[in-house]
Amino acid sequence: MTKLLIGTGNVGKLREIKTILGDVPYELMSLADFRDTETPEENGATYRANATLKAQSYARQTGLLTLADDSGLEVEALNWAPGVLSARYAGDDASDVDRRSLLLSELMTQECKTRTARFVCVVAIADYAANVINVCEGICEGRLTEVERGLGGFGYDPLFAPNGYDLTFAELPDEVKNKISHRGRALAKAREFLIRHKQKS
Repeated sequence: MTKLLIGTGNVGKLREIKTILGDVPYELMSLADFRDTETPEENGATYRANATLKAQSYARQTGLLTLADDSGLEVEALNWAPGVLSARYAGDDASDVDRRSLLLSELMTQECKTRTARFVCVVAIADYAANVINVCEGICEGRLTEVERGLGGFGYDPLFAPNGYDLTFAELPDEVKNKISHRGRALAKAREFLIRHKQKS
């Protein structure tokens, strides 16, 4: 069976991606299967650039078909920050708790009362020769809560309630979140591409 490398070191994200991809006709591999891979520097100015460079880097290092994503939270009151810097918002060594705490404190300093926000995800797929063969995007609109709620998910999930729901991503059942989330929407498109790609090969 053709191998597909999921190019992320984030355990929560890896689990989510594997769940959403479901029964694709590939043997799903993780970076844990390739201990010697080096993590590329995410210095792109856009989600697309970062997703692409990660997919190409891991494909180049392993010789495998590789899927990678880049995602972020965009907050209207913060001029749509932190965006592509979401994972590094509170510094390279900060925890999810640190990032959420900083975000809440930043919002408290804003006169604007809006808590409108959105999650954006771009998924890139590179072939074994590191050529990008597919890129797709998913967006989930919502709002930020005033306090953290829920124990599920990861990252900013306890602070984000998607439009149409009173619960945060961290409170919603995984099957619901994975259908409506930014990553779920991007990966649904990627999944369709992967199935078509397999049928052609």
